[in-house]
Amino acid sequence: MSQKSYNNTPTLYVIPTPIGNMEDITLRALNTLKMVDVIFCEDTRVTGQLLKYYEINKKLISSHKFNEANNKEKLLEYLENGNNVGLVSDRGTPIISDPGYELVKFAIDAGYNVVSLPGATALIPALTSSGISPMPFYYYGFLNSKDNIRRKELEFLKNIDATLILYEAPHRINKTLNDLENILGNNRKISISREITKKYEEIYRGTIEDLIKENNEYKGELVLVIEGNKSAIEYKNLTIEEHVDFYINDGNSVMDAIKIVSKERGMKKSEVYDLYHKIEKK
Repeated sequence: MSQKSYNNTPTLYVIPTPIGNMEDITLRALNTLKMVDVIFCEDTRVTGQLLKYYEINKKLISSHKFNEANNKEKLLEYLENGNNVGLVSDRGTPIISDPGYELVKFAIDAGYNVVSLPGATALIPALTSSGISPMPFYYYGFLNSKDNIRRKELEFLKNIDATLILYEAPHRINKTLNDLENILGNNRKISISREITKKYEEIYRGTIEDLIKENNEYKGELVLVIEGNKSAIEYKNLTIEEHVDFYINDGNSVMDAIKIVSKERGMKKSEVYDLYHKIEKK
């Protein structure tokens, strides 16, 4: 069902805010913050500082990942009473590795307009300043903090041919770099951007092995841009039979070759086996 975004009905506005530099906010975002009747925000203290800086006075309602579900009825009440509502996170664009999805989905399901404004986000400047091929890219966000789950996630990501974009916390970066080396290999190009838009902004570039050897002291919020799996691009031009034969000729058994191909293509081993041996299912 289509829905016109600008039909003068109560609307939930998704409003990006600066990720560090206070000047990185659009005129439209400022005007929308002034126009809405109430603002749902991740942390009222952080948003309060932003509003104070721009001399905007609005009612703020705390809405973060721990209480977002409980705020749905409160949001509905404002919209039903004809109010326009703003939604912001502490920094950047709401929902992109930040809270906000549940409120947006709820507003849409309730039949209300949701208008999302363009604006600040950390992943795009990190990508465009990385020196790594920008298209296509695959944004994954934060890896899991648990070691075994994080490694499973990287096993999934290692065969993607698109440039990978991850967020990471400074206290986990060394573990993540070691996992990247062990699972993705040590010669992939990588950039790590820290404190994007702030005066301490810094970008580390090289291979995964290079950055591990440098043993840098990473501080602040980090964005990792990692070269995609180039070998995966080559496989797109191969048939299943050619792909399996490639690994057999490299010294692997038929079953081991099938296992490798199934992982690289994201297929079941049984599917690769049947296609390779030309077994037709009845």
